[in-house]
Amino acid sequence: MKNMQNETPKAKGFTRYQAFVIAALALLQFTIVMDFQIIMPLGDMLVRGLSIDTAQFGLLVSCYAFGAGIMGALASIVADRFDRKKLLIFFYTGFILGTLICGFSHSYRMLMVARSITGLFGGVIASISIAIVSDLFAMNRRGRAMSYIQMAFSVSQVLGLPAGILIANRWGWNATFLSIVALAGVVWIAVMVGFRPIVEHKKLQTSENVLRRLWRVLSTRSYLTGFVLLTFVALAGAMIMPFSATFLINNAGVSQQQLPLVYIFTGAAIIIAMPVIGHLCDRVDKYRLFVIGSLLSVVMTVVFTHLVSVPLWTVIIINIVMLVGLSSGSVSGMALITAIPSPGDRGSYMSLGESLQLMANGVGTILAGLIIVQHGESTPLEHFDRVGYVVAAVSIACTLLLYRIDRVTKRG
Repeated sequence: MKNMQNETPKAKGFTRYQAFVIAALALLQFTIVMDFQIIMPLGDMLVRGLSIDTAQFGLLVSCYAFGAGIMGALASIVADRFDRKKLLIFFYTGFILGTLICGFSHSYRMLMVARSITGLFGGVIASISIAIVSDLFAMNRRGRAMSYIQMAFSVSQVLGLPAGILIANRWGWNATFLSIVALAGVVWIAVMVGFRPIVEHKKLQTSENVLRRLWRVLSTRSYLTGFVLLTFVALAGAMIMPFSATFLINNAGVSQQQLPLVYIFTGAAIIIAMPVIGHLCDRVDKYRLFVIGSLLSVVMTVVFTHLVSVPLWTVIIINIVMLVGLSSGSVSGMALITAIPSPGDRGSYMSLGESLQLMANGVGTILAGLIIVQHGESTPLEHFDRVGYVVAAVSIACTLLLYRIDRVTKRG
């Protein structure tokens, strides 16, 4: 693999090839995020169209997470033994095929199977992307690189989700998944043609038995705190996000036609904020930034889950502030977590971490689905405020866990 350090740095310290990798991974991550998130704003449409309740909808979201979690655990055994480019292409191909099946699903059971297949492949891709970024970018540039890639979440809200909702409103929800397949095909070609082999980590591999290696990674004390933190962060997010669109429509007075505006304005604000967050992450203490972001998100999560019928602009502002806090914590926290494993363990560590996160996503969605009650298709959600309190408590626990990680990384 060509040495990145020998290329001429471009804007903000990135080489031309590094900038291409960031752009490609960001667009790739956009399709993954879009595929996973589009279920949420379509929740009200799916509940009505498939004649299911909130618990069944929670299972529909969770099957993706459980499939991804299982594959993430399996992939962690061999993640560092292969060229990361080949690994990325393999799983992205499976993701595209799974999403294609979603596009042709016409029953709850078939969609459940399709989402599980999509999760088996798509859920592993984020950990591979993070491992690639960690391999190609030094710690003092990693925060900015990750912030650009994580902007996929915001771009999905500005462009992806509103477009997906409009497509679903006009041609049905199946058409939304088919549009994701079309875009993902273009990205697949860009990665195949433009990425160089990423194999430097393979030089650090030993003849260690794969099961013994898995146990070593799982039992390493410094790694365990990171695993618990990743699990808690995912658990908190999964209890709020899947039901937020249904909550806004049935509790906060947002119409199905106004819903895209919530995502557009919120996403646009996060796009503006993410480069600033990434810059701060590389310039100030990462743990302090995480604490500030977490406390902000805790307060706004409680406010959000208590909303009643309010003006649209109020919903948008609260959503923006909540997600800015979450984004600050996500970027700074992930930058610290990637510093824990050794380069030779990074792929396995991130795959296991992603697996645990996805399992936690599934558990969190199911728990929220059991707590939340909706007596009819158009009636308000009940007990969503209780979910907010649980999420706030978990978020506070995350700040304590990251404190331990921060101490470990500063000790070197």
